[in-house]
Amino acid sequence: MTNAPLLVLSRKTRDSFHSIKEMDKVMRLSSEKGVVIFSKSSCCLSYAVQVLFQDLGVSPKIHEIDKDPECREMEKALMRLGCSKPVPAVFIGGKLVGSTKEVMSMHLSSSLVPLVKPYIC
Repeated sequence: MTNAPLLVLSRKTRDSFHSIKEMDKVMRLSSEKGVVIFSKSSCCLSYAVQVLFQDLGVSPKIHEIDKDPECREMEKALMRLGCSKPVPAVFIGGKLVGSTKEVMSMHLSSSLVPLVKPYIC
């Protein structure tokens, strides 16, 4: 039996590995469908964004992160990607569009519909 050296990771290193795992998870989930929304089941802004897309004829994939055991880490990953708030976070074509403010601004400026046109059911 050999005495293999024990690998001890600092908290910062462990957190970094965990962050990469969650970032990968968010990126994988954000590409599952043409329009993906990360939300929380109790968030009224998430609901409003979901209804907007449904009214446009788009059936987005919804990920309610509060039902995920890794909710906090997913929130942090979404913030690292550039979300001003973790939810709602809207991805179109696998790319982050933003939160409620950005989506509503795009809709009011008539730039949202052309972006989601390929995903209208």
